[in-house]
Amino acid sequence: MLPHFMWNDLADVIGFFNRNGYPFKLEWFNAFLEFRCPRIGTMILEGMTVDLHHALEPWHVLGEEATAQGTARYVDSSLERLQVTIRNTAPERYVLTCNGIAVPLINTRETGVYVAGVRYKAWAPPSALHPTIGVHTPLVFDLFDTWNKRSIGGCTYHVMHPGGRGYEHFPVNALEAEARRISRFENLGHHHGEWLIPPVNTEEPLAPDHRLLQSGSPGRGRFFPHAAKESFDRPVAAKPNPRYPCTLDLRHNNHHEPTH
Repeated sequence: MLPHFMWNDLADVIGFFNRNGYPFKLEWFNAFLEFRCPRIGTMILEGMTVDLHHALEPWHVLGEEATAQGTARYVDSSLERLQVTIRNTAPERYVLTCNGIAVPLINTRETGVYVAGVRYKAWAPPSALHPTIGVHTPLVFDLFDTWNKRSIGGCTYHVMHPGGRGYEHFPVNALEAEARRISRFENLGHHHGEWLIPPVNTEEPLAPDHRLLQSGSPGRGRFFPHAAKESFDRPVAAKPNPRYPCTLDLRHNNHHEPTH
């Protein structure tokens, strides 16, 4: 359900129509794609372009539950998905990560263009398929330089207002809706400095010399002693899923710790 592959399938259908005497143009459907899968934001680093787009995520219907009004079947709306597109990159050197885990990018028909999906838990409703897994947002993307063992930059995506406020009304028009989307994307928040492996025991007493791992790195938001960390050459690889080979499912990598 990634927009890149949906657009390729639509192009094949349009080509079939044109070959059989039905004149259609692919650009007629640009507005539909932008409406269903709007752009989240764009980041440009060292000549490389990273685009984030919303993708379609099927929601599962749960089992029957008793309510005050009778019996209901809720829909698990906690999961969302987005598409990451990177252009003009060198995959032998740079790795794109999401919350410290490498994104499984695959090559496309266009040379130098790679795409992948990120599936994450955006909300924590009372009825969901995985109630014990917390939310994965905000999503912090880093462009990791494996030669220098550090991130050269990144961006952050929030599924709600970055300040945590709740909107009291629906957007009055498309411009206000677009402004809300823009405010949830930031070209900052990436990991600074050398990427480090946190210790196994995160509850041990702090040494006098310690630092805070920045947001977007494994163990973000906690203090660790300097002596208990080692640098690593590449970010953590996602657990492969044969059903979704080009999608990073953060639920399956929720407790994955970085290793050499």
